[in-house]
Amino acid sequence: MPAVSPGPAADTGLRIGMLTPSSNTVLEPETQALIAPLEGRASVHFARFRVTQIGLDAAADSQFALEPILAAADLLADAKPAVIAWNGTSASWRGFDSDDRLCAAITERSGVPATSAIRALNGAMAALGVRRLGLVTPYTEDVQQAIARNYAAQGIEVVAEVHAGLRENYAFCRLSEAKVAEMCREVASARPDAIAVVCTNMRGARNVAALEAELGVPILDSVAVTLWGCLQAAGADMAPLAPLGRLFGLRAPG
Repeated sequence: MPAVSPGPAADTGLRIGMLTPSSNTVLEPETQALIAPLEGRASVHFARFRVTQIGLDAAADSQFALEPILAAADLLADAKPAVIAWNGTSASWRGFDSDDRLCAAITERSGVPATSAIRALNGAMAALGVRRLGLVTPYTEDVQQAIARNYAAQGIEVVAEVHAGLRENYAFCRLSEAKVAEMCREVASARPDAIAVVCTNMRGARNVAALEAELGVPILDSVAVTLWGCLQAAGADMAPLAPLGRLFGLRAPG
């Protein structure tokens, strides 16, 4: 029997690779929902490495050792993405330079440009000129304080914050959309320049447009911001995503 001809090559569009905490159940479906208006033009592909606890102790910090992350990035690179993103927020408490090192290592090893949730968040805040930030997270108090310190060192004051006091990464997904919206409303009373929902296992992305209209404050959800950063890095047209929130009309400086 003759071999079946594969026919003309299909145009698979823009491919985005994302590295995901192993215990995360929110970012994948949320990202797929956000990118749906670009169906046929862009797709997102995921790889996991083990992250189960969030804290400042050595055991929690060891989850972010480079080699397991790079091994996951190697597998993503096989899919020939235009960009690879670390879709996690660890640099917000570990130090922004940790993502700089990670992204450089991914690119050196795979040849693929790399970004992260926090690099994208910082770019979006720069585009908005944020100096007063409302901070919403599921984390413990000490992690929240570390995040605030890191932003203070960059000239951004956390003027209001709410955190759920949780350590188990899987548990973050149990915070409902309504709860996340309530947390955003609480910090909005301080009239920050923007509200950052810092965690990619938290259900904030789909409420952004409605909450922005209600509160009059830009809301930068980590899942949405990571996708925005990837699309920007790839030079993609984000106009179809404009109804999802102010973020998708921004261009980061530089």
